[in-house]
Amino acid sequence: MSVKVECVVKERCEIGEGPVWEEKEGTLLFVDISGQKIHRWNSATNQKETVATEKFVGCAVPRRSGGYVIGEGRSFGALDWESRSISTIAVIDEDKPNNRFNDGKVDPAGRLFAGTMAMEERPTVLELKQGSLFSLNKDHIVVKHFNQVDISNGLDWSLDHKTFYYIDSLTYTVEAFNYDINTGSISNRRMVYKMEEGEGIPDGMCIDADGRLWVACYNGGRVIQIDPQTGVRLQTVKLPVDKTTSCCFGGRDYSDLYVTSACKGMDEADMAKQPQAGCVFRVRVYVCVSGGSSEEEGEDHPTQ
Repeated sequence: MSVKVECVVKERCEIGEGPVWEEKEGTLLFVDISGQKIHRWNSATNQKETVATEKFVGCAVPRRSGGYVIGEGRSFGALDWESRSISTIAVIDEDKPNNRFNDGKVDPAGRLFAGTMAMEERPTVLELKQGSLFSLNKDHIVVKHFNQVDISNGLDWSLDHKTFYYIDSLTYTVEAFNYDINTGSISNRRMVYKMEEGEGIPDGMCIDADGRLWVACYNGGRVIQIDPQTGVRLQTVKLPVDKTTSCCFGGRDYSDLYVTSACKGMDEADMAKQPQAGCVFRVRVYVCVSGGSSEEEGEDHPTQ
């Protein structure tokens, strides 16, 4: 299997995260969490637009009615890209002012799932068990699914929408839940993969057309493909940076795997060794893949 890795967005993010392929525009949406920016990169023109946020921004997803829904600080917000304005939809974790949103993704029915974590003292060093997993429904009702989370991270759904996959990074596992697409409820929590020594910390992830999960490995410098049915790692793609953070499929035929990365916490010596840290990479794996859950491309965006 042929693999090609290239750096496509060369401007560094402190903590690049949450890539989403926007099919209609041929653009890649992603955030810089601590850099407090939301970026939109056009793959045809190689131009990048940016909106600044007032607080750390964990995720941004397209909205069917236009603009984006974001997780900023401890708030779900609505972003109007043209006016660069953000309005608050709902505030969570009101009893935990030191928390913030991290990774988020929309389920196939249009609910935005996003989790929280405590603010880090430095990368991966934080007060533990402060986070929770939430979902924002189309009617703006917020549901809290569970708490006691260290670093809420990667999430996606199986192709039949009956399984929800989730990562709490410092457990070093990928977990699965039974999923009810009609109600958005989850149950029967279980482990499907345990990180092996040297693989790093599981971060963001996505699913391909064969139902396999691709997991970005923070401090591991790689993305791994795993079979959630067997718990077996199928392949490893190495990248030229250690702090790989998340991934999504995109491109004209969804054969491109876009991978975000981070440079926050690296010193000058580290940066000299990894000058592309914080950039976005395109991995061409030449296999049959899709964008994962349909929410990122079409009719299933969150709505008012």
